Amino acid sequence: MSYAKKNLNDVEDSAVKFGLTESQEARFARSEIGAEQTGMNYLKVKPSRKEAFAHRHETAEEVYLVLAGSGRVKLDDDLVDLAPFDLVRVGPGITRRFEAGPDGLDVLVFGPHVDGDADVVSGFWD
Repeated sequence: MSYAKKNLNDVEDSAVKFGLTESQEARFARSEIGAEQTGMNYLKVKPSRKEAFAHRHETAEEVYLVLAGSGRVKLDDDLVDLAPFDLVRVGPGITRRFEAGPDGLDVLVFGPHVDGDADVVSGFWD
């Protein structure tokens, strides 16, 4: 089929499966809508919490759109404040991790889907 429609509320929260619900929700809709090249995640970081882990991509570029709430994202050594409708592009090789403000932080993440491209980075912004 050349198109697909799915409500994000109907996409499984992967944070539950991996025991990360204290800090966030994460809904990866790529396979749910049959996307072959585009990766997508709806990330909800809970109020005054950090995303469960930092990561970086070897080749993939990601674009983040803040839908609601506020907070910051740490990009290598830089801290960037975030507010609704801010767009942030992050290139390959940059380590990133989100922190929510007191109202939480809802972010829509887009980028190319590249199997095995993501590395978890331990001890980043602990």
